[in-house]
Amino acid sequence: MRENKKNIGQEQPYERFLRFGPENLTEAELLAIIIRTGTKERSALQLAEQVLQLARYPKEGLIGLYDVTLEELKGIKGIGVVKAIKLKCITELSKRISAASASEGVCFRKSAQVAAYFMERLRHRDTECVFLLSLDAKCRLIREKKLSEGSVRMSLISPREIFLEAFDARAVNILLVHNHPSGDPTPSVNDKRITDDVREMGDKMGIPLLDHIVIGDNVYVSFKEKSWFRKN
Repeated sequence: MRENKKNIGQEQPYERFLRFGPENLTEAELLAIIIRTGTKERSALQLAEQVLQLARYPKEGLIGLYDVTLEELKGIKGIGVVKAIKLKCITELSKRISAASASEGVCFRKSAQVAAYFMERLRHRDTECVFLLSLDAKCRLIREKKLSEGSVRMSLISPREIFLEAFDARAVNILLVHNHPSGDPTPSVNDKRITDDVREMGDKMGIPLLDHIVIGDNVYVSFKEKSWFRKN
C-alpha cells in the first residue's frame, strides 16, 4: 500500500515516453529508460541523474558523456559492466548519427566547411587523431576513416596506408584532417612533408589529395588555402 501511495503522481520515464513521446523527455529520463532498473536505494532515474553529473565542464549533459570512461560509470553503485557498456554505446551512436547528419550539408570542396565539421570533435582532444576522408567524383563523403589516435603522430602515417584505404573505399578524391592537441594548428615540417608525399602519390594514382586541414583550438589551417602544396 505504501508503494502505491509513493507512485501516485510519479509517472515513470517509460510511461511518459508512451504518453508524450521521446522529444518531451529530459535527458535523465531518456537515460533511465536505457538503464532500465535501479537499486534498492535509487531508481533508474536517480542513477541516470548521477551519470549525467559525470559530464566534464565545459560539456554538460549527454554530450559530456563522450569523455566519461567505463571505470567512471562503473563507479556509480547500480551501474555494472553491462549498463556502462550500453551507455558508452549510446553516446557513440549519437556521435555517429550527428556526424552523418552534419556531413550531408558539408561541401567537401570548401575547407572552412570541412574544418567546421571536425572542429568540435577535435579541438578539445588531448591526443592527436588523423582522419582520411574518401570522396566520390562529386566530392561527396563515401567513408571517414580514423587512421590513428594517440601516440602515433601524423609524420608516421605512410602514404601506402592512406591509399590502401582510399582504394578500398573506391575513392575518387581524398582529404586529410588531423588535430594538434596543443591548440596551435601550425603544420610542422613533417606535416608538410607527408602532405607533399601523399599529394604526389595521389596525382600518380589518379586519386588527388584535395586538401590537408589541421585543427587547433577553434582555429584551423588549410594547406589548399595557404597554397602550401609543393609544385610538381
